[in-house]
Amino acid sequence: MASTHTWQFFRAGGFDQAQIDTGADLLALKELDQKLWVALSCPTRGIEFDSATLDLIDQDADGRVHANEVLAAIAWAAGLLKDAGLLTRGSDGLALADIDDGSEEGRQVIESARYILGCLGKADATEISLADITGIEAFIAGLEFNGDGVIHPTAIEDPELRRTIEDIIASHGSVPDLSGEAGIDQALSDGFFAEAAAWLEWQASGDADAGIRLLGEHTQAAADAFHAVRDKVDDYFTRCHLAAYDPRAAAPLSRSEEDYQRIAAQPLSAQHADIANFPLAMVAPGKPLPLAEGVNPAWRSQVAALREQVVVPLLGSQDSLAAGEWAALEARFAAFDAWQASKPACRTEALGRERLHEISAGGHQAAIDALLERDREVAAEISGIRSVEKLLRYARDLHRLTNNFVAFRHFYTGTEKAIFQLGTLYLDGRACDLCVKVEDVDKHAEFANGSGLYLAYCECVRDGGAEKMNIAAAFTAGDSDFLVAGRNGLFYDRKGRDWDATIVRIVDHPISVRQAFWSPYKKLARFIGEQLRKFASSRAAAADEKLVTAAVQAGTPVAAGTPPPPPRPPFDVGKFAGIFAAIGLALGAIGGVLASLVSGILGLKFWQIPLAILGLLLLVSGPAILVAWFKLKQRNLGPVLDANGWAINTRARINIPFGTSLTQLARLPQGARRSLADPYADRTPVWLYLVIAIGIGIVAGMWYMGALGGVSPTDVPPAPPSP
Repeated sequence: MASTHTWQFFRAGGFDQAQIDTGADLLALKELDQKLWVALSCPTRGIEFDSATLDLIDQDADGRVHANEVLAAIAWAAGLLKDAGLLTRGSDGLALADIDDGSEEGRQVIESARYILGCLGKADATEISLADITGIEAFIAGLEFNGDGVIHPTAIEDPELRRTIEDIIASHGSVPDLSGEAGIDQALSDGFFAEAAAWLEWQASGDADAGIRLLGEHTQAAADAFHAVRDKVDDYFTRCHLAAYDPRAAAPLSRSEEDYQRIAAQPLSAQHADIANFPLAMVAPGKPLPLAEGVNPAWRSQVAALREQVVVPLLGSQDSLAAGEWAALEARFAAFDAWQASKPACRTEALGRERLHEISAGGHQAAIDALLERDREVAAEISGIRSVEKLLRYARDLHRLTNNFVAFRHFYTGTEKAIFQLGTLYLDGRACDLCVKVEDVDKHAEFANGSGLYLAYCECVRDGGAEKMNIAAAFTAGDSDFLVAGRNGLFYDRKGRDWDATIVRIVDHPISVRQAFWSPYKKLARFIGEQLRKFASSRAAAADEKLVTAAVQAGTPVAAGTPPPPPRPPFDVGKFAGIFAAIGLALGAIGGVLASLVSGILGLKFWQIPLAILGLLLLVSGPAILVAWFKLKQRNLGPVLDANGWAINTRARINIPFGTSLTQLARLPQGARRSLADPYADRTPVWLYLVIAIGIGIVAGMWYMGALGGVSPTDVPPAPPSP
């Protein structure tokens, strides 16, 4: 269906962008084809925009704001305002009368706004602003009930109830309250009381069965003593049964003499492992287990505990235990063992039975449930308070966001910096305004290389390195002659804070047409200079080596009998004549080329000479200029932002005129006076002027003599005599 809204577009960056000026424009964004949007998503961090607002818009909390979330934010805010045009004012305040009370949510927002103003002592105020809700989180957290479904012990007046909540935290852990205090929620409370009830019920089942509590309160200690030796006693009686089966087994089952000889040479103690592995007592057919004398020393204390805590209370005072009596004791403890096996998992057991009975009888579960319910009841009111903040933020920020999201109006019109422009970098006599924050330099550079922009990645630090960040600065005017890794500059962020900036990586692309024009000559000059430096360096090294060798030879005494050094070879005139001839030939060739150029130019008419010089310049610089011009025309902001998590939906080009505006070169202030007298300026040596004058004279003489071709003054016939 066709849109009923009449859109205005402006052209910048090589594409049409929606002009968003009115509330009607904002409301109509849902009908605007998203193919016409400049961006479809942006990150919530790393840009110059209130992150709290972006977090509210980011409904799925994935760290990115998407187009549909922007539309949802506009629809929500416009639905709570009587006039959607209020969203374009960029104001941080709203009149209560501007909030639409025609819906339940609108009435709740108004009521919550009045509640906030009342808490601030401004009950009669008719307007609320973001300044009024500064520290809203602290305000909500400070409420006795803040709607987060968590209560903490510091807010509980009843000491017994407070102690119970502390016990729940100690045994089951905690969850944070909005105030930051450790507290409990419904799940922790239910888990604690369920475990406590199950454990107390289990304890009660043991109390109700005399077969389980066979020794009353001493049953647990007796069971521990019984189980401590149970396996060892079973082992002893099994050996005795084998000895009764075959008398020959009695001796080896009691361990052989060799076993004793093996440990005899060792330091022995009751805790020795080999001794503990021996039977509880000497094995014999039908022999009872001694409980006093004749017990393995390693098990004497455990057997004594068995006698005192199990045998004497259940069988009476006796110094031995028959196999049948032992079987009877095992049967007596069977019910207790089964009861122990049914014990429920309980983290509250450490509190003790008495404390758990106290908590259960005190009605603390019902009291805690009531407090949690009261906290949940105010959730709607707290939500209303948060909605007030949300509405105020949207009213201030949504229009600015759309002009940096649906369109890049701020960036291309220069009315203010775009939200992705982090600040300004001052370096190499330039101020770069297109600076974006970068998390991973290498990853960003790999993708941003497709932008065609000359990017200098800088590491920025301040406060002695306490704060660090990386930026990518686009150089769009000037040249790159002195832009190298390691150069330092100064970066000012949007808050005016200064950072020390150091170039750590460069993505090299053409910067300007001027740079392209001079690049061939600079390359030639660098090449000639490099060759001259290499030649001079090699000659200097050779001279130094000869000097050192001569000094060493002069200072070394000649041993007796050493033959004299061979005579130096005579001066080879032919060799040096050849060298001079070669040099002369090279100079002649160069001179010939120059002479041809000069003769050709001087052979032209006066008005043709500038055109010829211009043609020569274009012949040398033209290809570089043409290549640079095409590349500069194709520069694209998209890859730079895409590498930072944006989803750029168009080719946001940065052409030559616009790019020049993003990097300011150093210029003297208007009206400044300038003196050209420099007492320390480099002085041109006199011999250079002399060489130039001689060269001009030679060329002029050759032209005069006709050596350069064409017609010389000597070839002009004399004028006829006058009549």
